[in-house]
Amino acid sequence: MKNFIVKTIANAGALAVAVWLLDKITLTGGSTVRKAGTLIVVALVFGLVNFLVKPVVRVLTLPLFLLTLGLITLVVNALMLLLTSWVCGTLGVSFHVEGFWTAVLGGLIVSVVSWALNAVLPDQD
Repeated sequence: MKNFIVKTIANAGALAVAVWLLDKITLTGGSTVRKAGTLIVVALVFGLVNFLVKPVVRVLTLPLFLLTLGLITLVVNALMLLLTSWVCGTLGVSFHVEGFWTAVLGGLIVSVVSWALNAVLPDQD
């Protein structure tokens, strides 16, 4: 359970950095506490999308992964971020990613920051 919480916090932090750096990734809300709560919800949705959809997409794109020497991972991460944006829009959560190339850059930022935060934060259950 502790590992799940740490990963959710790391994803929320990574998404916050992406929102902060990119103008076309938006997170609206009133107060800072409300935005933090929204980030936690978005991180949970992002984790769920990555848990359920990403393995299937990775298997389907395995030949492209080999052909592009792993660069297709950027596209897969962008698609997961766009899917998260769509699900959040459906649920009424105020998180939106505008455009594919913004999603590619946002996915790269989220991956790097999430990796760094997971390396620093404890991950014991």
